[in-house]
Amino acid sequence: MVSVKPDLILTSTPDEVARSCILDPLLAFNVGRAGEHGRTPLAVLIKEPTEGTIVGGLWGRTSWKWLTIELLFVPEVYRGSGLGSEVMRLAENEGARRGCIGAWVDTFSYQAPGFYEKSGFIRFGEIEDYPPGHSRIFFQKRFR
Repeated sequence: MVSVKPDLILTSTPDEVARSCILDPLLAFNVGRAGEHGRTPLAVLIKEPTEGTIVGGLWGRTSWKWLTIELLFVPEVYRGSGLGSEVMRLAENEGARRGCIGAWVDTFSYQAPGFYEKSGFIRFGEIEDYPPGHSRIFFQKRFR
C-alpha cells in the first residue's frame, strides 16, 4: 500500500504529454491481458469527381479482430443513391480480409440509426438524453 497520497489535478487544458502518461501504461496493461491489438487504420474516402477533393467517407480502424467505425459522412447530394452502402461494403470487406469477426459503431438518434439497421447492424446499447432530447446508439454486426 502507498503511504503518500498523490496530488490530483483537475484541468480543462490537458496536453498531449499528460494524455500519453495515461494512455501508454493503459495500452501496455491491455496488451498484457488481451494480447497485441494489431491496430491498423482503415478509410474509405469519397472523392468529388470534378474538383478531386475528399468530401466524405468512412474513417476507422481494425483491432482485436473488430472493425471500429469512428466516422462516417456521406454528403447530402449522394444520400439515397446507395453510395453509403457501397462505402460500408468496402470497409466491411476489408475488415473481413484483415480477419475481423465484426464491426461496431455508435451514432446519434438524429444521424443514421436507420442506415445501420438497414445495413444489418444490431443495436446493443443506448444512452438516452445524450445530447439532451436525443440518444447515442451503439450497433454491432457480425461478419461470420
